Amino acid sequence: MTPLLLNPGPVTLSERVRRSLLQPDLCHRESEFFALQDEARARLLDVYQLDPAEWSVALLTGSGTAAVESMIASLVPENGKLLVLENGVYGERISQMASQYRIAHEVLRGDWMAPLDLEQIAAALKADEGITHVAAIHHETTTGRLNDLPGLSALCQAHGVRLLLDGVSSFGAEAIGFSLDGPLDAVAATANKCLHGVPGVAFTLVRRRALAEAASRVFYLDLGRLVRLQEQRNTPFTPAVHACYALVEALRELADEGGWQARHARYAALAEQVRVGLAQYGIDSVLPVAASSVVLRAYRLPPGVTYAQLHDALKASGFVIYAGQGGLSAELFRVSTMGALQAADMARLLAAFASLLLH
Repeated sequence: MTPLLLNPGPVTLSERVRRSLLQPDLCHRESEFFALQDEARARLLDVYQLDPAEWSVALLTGSGTAAVESMIASLVPENGKLLVLENGVYGERISQMASQYRIAHEVLRGDWMAPLDLEQIAAALKADEGITHVAAIHHETTTGRLNDLPGLSALCQAHGVRLLLDGVSSFGAEAIGFSLDGPLDAVAATANKCLHGVPGVAFTLVRRRALAEAASRVFYLDLGRLVRLQEQRNTPFTPAVHACYALVEALRELADEGGWQARHARYAALAEQVRVGLAQYGIDSVLPVAASSVVLRAYRLPPGVTYAQLHDALKASGFVIYAGQGGLSAELFRVSTMGALQAADMARLLAAFASLLLH
């Protein structure tokens, strides 16, 4: 039995997307590939109905972290300064990137179990007028928290700073404010999470005016060069061609199913089914529903059950869950409802929990 993936990416594929990987081998310097690349870029803008005159897309071969690194390294100008907001592993990762590229930056560290402190952020922006950009995680999968993007955007707007967003595990399923006059300059994401593609292709949606001030600190991940060449129906390096096939098919499937709003509703229903079902066995979610993403929820480990025991028992029943990170690894586990999953699958998952906990 092939287990269903309840980890936060890669996801269980639909048969439609899986079949797309069997399309013909394709040279990445031929017009057929550039047509595929063009469709992927256009459909990514269409997910949130973005105007191609205002926004562009850079596709790159790599994981979601590659897209985040490209965004951070490219979009903070040489004379800029970055404020990094941390309340989980992925915020810490951005701080590490800024340090490695010697980008001037400050860090606001919050407890992993706590929301972003908007008052603290406002005070930091007021105290340092040299800050030009803020970097934040939208869905911090460390705990499943959906950070307050509207509140953060309003703060950035009020202080005249630009916002760079890690949307790796929210793009395609959560609301993102791409307003014409808003502070959001870029969102980095990947194919193999809420879009239901395969690993190998990531992307950054970037406001065109932000590209005019982009730095050139990197070679492979240079966001400006990627955008420029792709808009010329070109590519600087060999892309993951078959992963691009899957991305395009996944984006077609997303549109056919009703777009990100329909996917949000589907995830929310599945996540609630799991949350309510686990609560019947005394397994509590770590965060309240109002603070959680629909994409992933974190739960307390049952008393007397280690993560290894829980993981192995559920895998034997056909499900792969995910461990907590860092110091949370001994306290919690995570369940994602991304991918080709249905209510019947969640019912079987809950039955597997019952079998483990009640016998």
